[in-house]
Amino acid sequence: MLELNAALLAGATEPEATFDAGPMGCGEIVIELKFRLRDLPAGARLIVHGTDPGLPEDLPAWCRMTGHTLVWARPPYYLIQRRDP
Repeated sequence: MLELNAALLAGATEPEATFDAGPMGCGEIVIELKFRLRDLPAGARLIVHGTDPGLPEDLPAWCRMTGHTLVWARPPYYLIQRRDP
């Protein structure tokens, strides 16, 4: 939790939602992210916590492909901003 607090300080404001993916695989994480982000308003921010070793490479690529913004990545924490519809 201390790591998350430090990451939030660097990000300035609180996110609208959080998702603790724990040890889920990247494939499962991006499917879950699709649904979680869909339910948030445009511009909302989501903190993701995930320990899959491929996530530092896969999550930025997924954000680029889907149009969402990876605001910052401090593995195992990531801040994603939902795209405009």
